[in-house]
Amino acid sequence: MWASSRIVWAVSRPSGTPANLSATVLTPTRLATKSASEIKKSISFTVETDGRLPSGQPLGEAIAQVDDATGGAPAYFMINCAHPTHFAGVLEPEAAWAKRIHGLRLNASSRSHAELEEAEELDEGNPEELGAQYRALRDALAAVSVLGGCCGTDHRHVAAICSAWLAAAAA
Repeated sequence: MWASSRIVWAVSRPSGTPANLSATVLTPTRLATKSASEIKKSISFTVETDGRLPSGQPLGEAIAQVDDATGGAPAYFMINCAHPTHFAGVLEPEAAWAKRIHGLRLNASSRSHAELEEAEELDEGNPEELGAQYRALRDALAAVSVLGGCCGTDHRHVAAICSAWLAAAAA
């Protein structure tokens, strides 16, 4: 949705969730006045079913390598295009690298990337199960504040993710 010269994000909330969510909206003019070093960036990694990057590098090592090479320049890191079961077992909640993960955009399907590429039909997984899997990650990834979906997800998945995450926060 566009409103005059502003970029507007539309966010759906499951019924009963708090309305006190806010976001900063940058106009193209305001964004153009910022230097590249002033614009906060996030880095998002995908992992295979063993929790490692496609190159075979462990997730924690990749985050540490980027932070070391850039002096910690990324605002935060994310995990995307992977199912929660692909990396839950490699998380180290007390490790510095795990505390740098602030976002998750995960797949509905637990299939590998190779299996998804070969699939003739979209694997939608189970929205409620995916929501519960996000909720299970909450303690290990306490800094996460960006939630979304990737392959196979739709509004049902996002609603289940938000409901489960908020329920965990309220508990």
